[in-house]
Amino acid sequence: MSLRRKGLAIAAAAVIGVLASIATYVIAQPAQPKEKVIKMTAKRFDYTPGHLTLKKGEPVILELTTLDVMMGFNLPDLGVRADIIPDKVTRVRLVPDKTGTFTFLCDIFCGAKHEEMNGTITVVD
Repeated sequence: MSLRRKGLAIAAAAVIGVLASIATYVIAQPAQPKEKVIKMTAKRFDYTPGHLTLKKGEPVILELTTLDVMMGFNLPDLGVRADIIPDKVTRVRLVPDKTGTFTFLCDIFCGAKHEEMNGTITVVD
């Protein structure tokens, strides 16, 4: 075997070894749980659903849409705030870090009953 062929064989073996190591590392990693997606709809003067129950530490994606005018989604106790724009989906990632029942509300004036537009999220262990 020529010196050049030996060099190529060694290089190929090294590449295969590195790829095998990477594959072993990736396979050994724990699977990440798929984030739950919760669809919420806002319309004057209501959120649907108006109550959610979530688990502490489990991430969720809230997919917010509005059926009529621009709305706001504000969940101050859990540090979440987003604008909900007509004809668009607003995605908000939430990882509850404490237990309890927390109020969310519309914080963009949307009409006469704006102050009544709210809901709750209960976070459990």
